[in-house]
Amino acid sequence: MHAISRRLAVAAGAVLLGLGVNVAVPADEITVVSWGGAYSASQRKAFHEPFMAETGHVVLEDEWSGDIAKIRAWVETGAYLGHTIDAESGHLLAGCDEGIWEPIDYERLGFAPEDFLPGAAHECGVGNISWSTVYAYRSDVFADEAPGNWADFWNVEKFAGKRGMYKSPKFNLEFALIADGVPAAEVNATLNAEGGVDRAFAKLGELKQHIIWWETGAQSPQLLADGEVAMTTGWNGRFYSAIVDDGQPFVIVWDGQGMDYDYWVIPSGHPEADLAYEFIAYASRPDRMGDQTNYISYGPLRKGADAHVNPDILPHLPTAPQNTVNWFKSDTAFWADQREGLTDRFNVWIAQ
Repeated sequence: MHAISRRLAVAAGAVLLGLGVNVAVPADEITVVSWGGAYSASQRKAFHEPFMAETGHVVLEDEWSGDIAKIRAWVETGAYLGHTIDAESGHLLAGCDEGIWEPIDYERLGFAPEDFLPGAAHECGVGNISWSTVYAYRSDVFADEAPGNWADFWNVEKFAGKRGMYKSPKFNLEFALIADGVPAAEVNATLNAEGGVDRAFAKLGELKQHIIWWETGAQSPQLLADGEVAMTTGWNGRFYSAIVDDGQPFVIVWDGQGMDYDYWVIPSGHPEADLAYEFIAYASRPDRMGDQTNYISYGPLRKGADAHVNPDILPHLPTAPQNTVNWFKSDTAFWADQREGLTDRFNVWIAQ
C-alpha cells in the first residue's frame, strides 16, 4: 500500500450545511481504498459525496497498487487501514483463496447475486465496474492512415514511434498473442496451452526496444499527451477522461480489448465491517452505478443501472455492442494462479 495519502473528503456535516440543512450529525469514518486518478474522482462524485450527505458518515480515501501482501498484514495484525477495497478480479480470487477477504452476505446488503451481471456477484466481492485495457493513439500523429488492431500496434515500421505499455504481464501477454495472429476469442485457451506463454513472451520481445513502461493509470495518457509515445495501452476510462475533460486528440482502438471487472472487498475480520457493508450497499444501487458513468466510461454491473446512464455515454462503455465485436474477458482463474510467477518472469525479462 502506498504511504497513506488519504484525502479527507468534505465532512458530512459540512455537506449538509452546504445543502441548507443545519443539523449536527454523527461522523463515523470509513476509509475506501481504490486506484486514484480519474477513477477515484468518479467514485468521489458518484458514491462518496452523496453517501456522506445521505448518511452523515465521513469518507476517507486511500490508494493501493494491488499488493495483497499489505492487506494480508492488516488481517494478520488487526491493524486495518481501510474498510473496503476496490480490487481487480485476480486480487479477488487470490485473496478469497487465502481467506483475506470477508465472505459477502448478500442478504445483509439487501440484494441478491442475481441482481448483477454474470460473474459480478462473487462470494468474496461485489462487482462494481467493467473496464477494459485498450490502446490509443493521437489523431494528429496518424492523420493519413490510422492503426486499428494489435498487429498495427506491433508494426513500428508502418506506424513509427515508441509504445507505452503497462509494466505487468497481465493483458500484455494476451495482446502479444493477438498481434501474433491468435483470435481474441481464443487467446485465453492459447495462453493456457503448452507453449502459449513462451509464444507471448517471444512476441513481446519483438517490441521490447520500442516500449516505455508505465506503472500508474495517470502515466499512460500523460505519455501520449506529452508525445513521448506514438500510442499506448491504457484503461479505457483514463483515455475517455483525457479526451472529454482535457480535449486530447486521442483515438481509442477497441479491437481486441481485454475486459475485466472490479469488485468491492472487505478485509477479513474487520471490526467495522458494518460500515463497509453500508457503503457497498449504497455504491451498488443502480442509480449510483449509472451516475458514475457521467464521470468515467466504465460499465456498471448492477442490472437496471443502464436506465440511469446518459445515452451519450453508452457508446463509450466497454460493453457497448460496437466495442465488443472482437474482445476477450480476462481469465481470472489463470491470473489468480499465475500472476506471481509470471510477474517475476516478466520483471526478469524486462531487466535483461
